[in-house]
Amino acid sequence: MKARGGYFYRVLDVDLSTSRIRSSPVSDEFALKYVGGRGWGARFTWDNLRPGISAFHPDNLLTIAPGPLNGLYVPGSGKTSFSCISPATGLYADSNMGGSFGTELRQAGWDALRIRGRAHELSYIWIEDESVEIRSAAHLRGAGATTTETEIKKDLGEDVRVAAIGPAGENGVVFATVNTDWGRNAGRTGMGAVLGSKNLKAIAIRGTKDLPVCDVDRLTSVAERAYSYLNSHTLMGIWHRQGLMSVIDYANTVGFLPTYNFRDAHFDDAEKINGDIMEGEYKIGNSACFACPMCCGNVCLVKSGRWAGYACEGPEYETAAMFGSNLGITDFSFIVAANQKCDELGIDTISSSNLIGVLIEAIEKGMIGPNEAGLDVSWGDEEGIMKLLEMIADRSGVGDILAQGSKGMLSKWPQLSRITLQVKGLEQSAYDSRVSLCMALAYGTCDVGAHHNRAWPISKELEMGKDWGVEEKVDLVLYHQSIRPLFDMLGVCRLPWIELAIDENLYAEMYSAVTGIEHTLQDLLDRSKAIYDLTRSISARLGVRRKDDYAPPRTFEDPIETGPFAGRKADMATYETLLETYYQRRGWDLETGIPKRETLIKDGLEDVAEQLYRELGSLAGVG
Repeated sequence: MKARGGYFYRVLDVDLSTSRIRSSPVSDEFALKYVGGRGWGARFTWDNLRPGISAFHPDNLLTIAPGPLNGLYVPGSGKTSFSCISPATGLYADSNMGGSFGTELRQAGWDALRIRGRAHELSYIWIEDESVEIRSAAHLRGAGATTTETEIKKDLGEDVRVAAIGPAGENGVVFATVNTDWGRNAGRTGMGAVLGSKNLKAIAIRGTKDLPVCDVDRLTSVAERAYSYLNSHTLMGIWHRQGLMSVIDYANTVGFLPTYNFRDAHFDDAEKINGDIMEGEYKIGNSACFACPMCCGNVCLVKSGRWAGYACEGPEYETAAMFGSNLGITDFSFIVAANQKCDELGIDTISSSNLIGVLIEAIEKGMIGPNEAGLDVSWGDEEGIMKLLEMIADRSGVGDILAQGSKGMLSKWPQLSRITLQVKGLEQSAYDSRVSLCMALAYGTCDVGAHHNRAWPISKELEMGKDWGVEEKVDLVLYHQSIRPLFDMLGVCRLPWIELAIDENLYAEMYSAVTGIEHTLQDLLDRSKAIYDLTRSISARLGVRRKDDYAPPRTFEDPIETGPFAGRKADMATYETLLETYYQRRGWDLETGIPKRETLIKDGLEDVAEQLYRELGSLAGVG
């Protein structure tokens, strides 16, 4: 099957150790089988994996892949996937970035960028269509991520797109981010630390090429239907005004807003940090990713008070919840300041605030003393929390322990395991799963750790009520884990679907128009399912088993304290039933959680099955 559009059929390979730069061809079969984005990244990661390659090894391959719909006249077509072995988890990981960076890579004529090796000095990659250079960034050492973007644009022009790391990435903070367009981030799983380990400060791109589309008229027609639906949606107005900040009130009212390190799921002062406060007192503008009508990015400025002058592109729900209710903060100006600080330092807002919450609770309960921590920080302590962010980025004092993520922190203080909200080493997103077994299962089985990006079934489960059966709950999680990652493969945003209920079949029509080959939605979901089995296979080679597929202990052991679900905690026996049903539905071994040989063969991953089972040898119950 030969596609006539959608791809340039070439990948840019940069080896920083040898300064070798080359173009590598991609076959039609590969392009269509793995679609793009995280699909390509997962396959490249599998092919590159061998004993001894860990996150900070020079040969840890970092793939940046936008996807075949990225940069086109398609709603929200500005999404780009970063894929590699994660320093936070030691497993396969990818992180998704919005904005226009990936679009510029496509317009330079490249389907993906693969980076390996380690530069001899701090450097950045400069791509201008066919011209590719590795340039010195020694003058940018220690500079913030947004400052780095500004300085490179001064040299190369404002039309250049830049992705950069801050000092946290240079210093190997395992949840360091890659930032672009002032406030868009590849935020989770530590992609910034991988760039830092490669001595790579930034990537700058200018592209001038047209993108390959087979049937422009058909694509335009389908896209117009999609834009028309979105622009006429009754909720579009609130998205323009508040974006994801509108979720604060919903989460608090329903009862899953993280509060005091997830001890509680309801915050009495939520109205002080919600979308209305943001819109009325701090918002000065909007921003949007490429071609997106939802325009959900809020630009906020603190105009007075202790944090006057701080400004950011954001905050979004996750940041506001995790730096707000989760840390006992009631001052929205601090949330803006913390958001800007994290963007400049280049650290993930979810992981950093999650770990700070663990530290505060541990000190409060006497699980570690202030002397052992090196400072005394408490709920609502804005100055202390801001200092901790700087200490994390600098790897100084207790910040050096937190900079190692949950795994490093628990290695130092194993007694904190019960109050640490993480799965596989990745800190939990801002949705309390005690109210939703579907969300607990989604966290537990997420291939990159406790992240909502693979599945966000909590709202649907609560809507359906308690009488929903095991099979229905598992199928909901499985559908989310196919459709949401599919958007990452195509290079588009999931919000038009999850928030405004756009018909997902439209994306199959768009992909068909672009490639010139008819694809149904089910065809693409099957491809996405296969990639999930592939990423599980990567992590299985790195040691993941069934024991790693559980939501955090607090989910099952500590009841919610207040709010509509006071007294609620998840039931472990029911979770075990859900997990077993999940494995059966996926075609994974019930004892180990490893994809069965026949499952991988059905996925069209025969070579993966052969290599996986050759390496794992004979395991009880596997085969």
